[in-house]
Amino acid sequence: MLKRLLSISLLCFFAVGFSGHSTAQAQQMEIGYVDPQAILNKMPEMKAVQQRLQNFVERKREEFANKQQNFQQQVSEYQQKADVINESARQREEERLGKLNAELQQYQSQIQQEIQQKQQELVSPLLDQIDNAVGTVAENMGLTYVINTTTSQGDMIILYASDEAQEKYNITNQVMAELDI
Repeated sequence: MLKRLLSISLLCFFAVGFSGHSTAQAQQMEIGYVDPQAILNKMPEMKAVQQRLQNFVERKREEFANKQQNFQQQVSEYQQKADVINESARQREEERLGKLNAELQQYQSQIQQEIQQKQQELVSPLLDQIDNAVGTVAENMGLTYVINTTTSQGDMIILYASDEAQEKYNITNQVMAELDI
């Protein structure tokens, strides 16, 4: 019982000591924010990235359209001969077409993944440049943290900032200047 009471007392002592320390640190903490998407959209390299991605997407859509057309042709051929073939041949052909349809759907999912990977591959170097510039600006301004204005799904994180806070803590323009945009 005495050990437990002593442990609780020490825990309270440390909690009070650390809370006083963290309050002092919190007063010195400077938090900035940045809109990387706005920066990314203004980067000159982004036009080339978008064009390369668009070309990639068009190639993939064309490949998929060819496979889909081939599948539709096979379905059409089956429908023309379905009435004149026996039941077991019809069943085998329907199974084969079912597998082809499943493969087509799987191929469509694969294409979507490839497009996402290609987008990430093309945009990642630009995001690295932005990240480095954010670090430089934050260091120069003595910021402790820099947060993103939105989530990766596009939801707003910062819903309101006064004009004074925007001027002082929104470092988007400084980051663009660091990147010569």
